[in-house]
Amino acid sequence: MEPICLIIPPSLFLLDARTFMFLGILRIAAVLEKAGVTVHVMDLSGFRNFLDIVSDFAVTRKEVSCFAITATTPQMPAVAEIVSVLRAKSPNAKIILGGTHITLVNTAYKKEVKKEIFGRATETMHQMEMMFDVLVAGDGEEAIFLAMKSDSTKMIDADEISSPLFLDNSRLNALPFPARHLVDVSSYHYSIDGVPTISLIAQLGCPFACGFCGGRASPMLRKIRTRTSGNVVDEMVHLYHTYGVRGFMLYDDELNVNPKMTELMSLIAKTQKDLGVEWRLRGFIKSELFTREQAEAMFEAGFRWILTGFESGAPRILENINKKATREENTRCVELAHGADLKVKALMSVGHPGETRETIEQTREWLIEAKPDDFDVSIITCYPGTPYYDEAILHESLSDIWVYTYQKTGDKLYQFHIDHSKVSDYYKGDPNGGYRAYVYTDSLSPENLVLLRGMVEEDVRQELGIPFNLSAPSMLYEHSMGQHGQFPTNILRTSRNTPL
Repeated sequence: MEPICLIIPPSLFLLDARTFMFLGILRIAAVLEKAGVTVHVMDLSGFRNFLDIVSDFAVTRKEVSCFAITATTPQMPAVAEIVSVLRAKSPNAKIILGGTHITLVNTAYKKEVKKEIFGRATETMHQMEMMFDVLVAGDGEEAIFLAMKSDSTKMIDADEISSPLFLDNSRLNALPFPARHLVDVSSYHYSIDGVPTISLIAQLGCPFACGFCGGRASPMLRKIRTRTSGNVVDEMVHLYHTYGVRGFMLYDDELNVNPKMTELMSLIAKTQKDLGVEWRLRGFIKSELFTREQAEAMFEAGFRWILTGFESGAPRILENINKKATREENTRCVELAHGADLKVKALMSVGHPGETRETIEQTREWLIEAKPDDFDVSIITCYPGTPYYDEAILHESLSDIWVYTYQKTGDKLYQFHIDHSKVSDYYKGDPNGGYRAYVYTDSLSPENLVLLRGMVEEDVRQELGIPFNLSAPSMLYEHSMGQHGQFPTNILRTSRNTPL
């Protein structure tokens, strides 16, 4: 097959875009590489003049006529600019879009088709069809080969359990590890208690149905698919030997939805003893499922931090978001973690249906009472594929406002209409003026949500003595470095089939 360039677009909204690498597209790169395809990976994370990089590549690498871009929803404005440059500099190239944005848009679109309505998702899908030559929804590891064919269809839907492209446990387990050698691993900087750390994903999917969460109707993001404990630990050992890292961030949605989690923890602990090394780990857990046995097993495995989406300290909001966890269970989770010497980062959010000054004050009070070791407070966003987005209806008198209603309580959330190809609607930003709200409630305007979010963060950090997270400076690509096709390796790397 012809060579392909996989593009990781910049995440301009992040405090530090060189924290975690995008593993999904690197796993696709590994599959392509294993099949003998020459793979270029253009990693634009952290570069403010990323369009210059794309332009230089298109001009100097004329042999590449196929580009595949992965994208989350907040990355789409940057992706739209990348596509514009590619169309101008490489007009005959095939451009493929995969990743979570198109997967979530597709799930929402299929709902609208079933209901025979023309809504936001249908409009967005038509926009994507105009912008890209091929769209890949769901698992891309096998779908990429179909997308690269000259006679490929416009949409390749691998987000159906019945699809032969949908990965089951055994096929997920058999995949090669992500091709991290095709990005500059050393330029990513993250640590756990001072230990250099790399990320990995042990399992896919989350079965819960939180109203704000994307992928509740997407099998790729909803159905749990697990690798064996041995396969996960093999990857950790590979990373330890290859990159010398002793820290691992497990980026699974919720580690403790896996019934074999404690088995995995025991094997991780045993492996360290066999190697004569100590590792440090961090990962996400679901609060109401957390047990003392899990906490102790995680500490023994080397975990020193857990992250949990508590979201709110207000019982009314926990009900409205269908969180399935109570305020008391969330407090107990923090206590269990601290009892096992695990630190807790609390992930909180404001702007849900029924949000008021009082519910946000309850969140502030809970944080001070529970005393997590770190926390975030974000403003909720309504991405395609979330119940907030998919189940909203157009306001009866305001043409640019959509309204989601939680049926059990009748509380509402109002959403501005957003063109995601132009507006980067992100859930988390720089605390120093980096937050925006495209939602509001019956009690709080967008401006009030931003103001109250900032007050909670400032008050709680001062009360608990937790410093603010600081942003990292973005990088600048020098054009001279791209002359004659010699790109710096922190931007572009190529599979071993064709050395740079």
